[in-house]
Amino acid sequence: MTRDLRSIADFTATLPNGEVISLADRVGKVVLVVNTASKCGFTPQYKGLEELWRKYRDRGFEIIAFPCNQFGGQEPGDADEIASFCEVNFGLSFPLMGKVEVNGPDAAPLFDWLKAEAPGFLGSKAIKWNFTKFLIDRQGNVVRRYAPTDKPAALEKDVAKLL
Repeated sequence: MTRDLRSIADFTATLPNGEVISLADRVGKVVLVVNTASKCGFTPQYKGLEELWRKYRDRGFEIIAFPCNQFGGQEPGDADEIASFCEVNFGLSFPLMGKVEVNGPDAAPLFDWLKAEAPGFLGSKAIKWNFTKFLIDRQGNVVRRYAPTDKPAALEKDVAKLL
């Protein structure tokens, strides 16, 4: 019998090197989970995400980015290529996980949970594109889902309120 998964603490993520880590240590922090891509029209959001993270990280805010190649093949690189691109172009310093799928039968369980907890427009569960964002409170609960078009600066007031 499986139990319902109710908190970010119930999930794991895979680092680019293949190491699986528990997300239980994120409880107590405000977390923004984002599916990302390096060759997307929204890729410049990395800059805003980095700025948001730098501004609030010392107050318990964390961003976890999950590269995904499911939307237009916009994340074709391997882990080293993705990390290098993000560092060189955006000075990215928040955690970048290994590549995942966010929709379909091979979707990462974390994203299945996020989609169920915070459905999209008109109740749709599927993630429509890169840079969909999910805000999680200090108790590990999903608070809100943001569209790819929502720029990181637009999330700041919600992040600050949870901190």
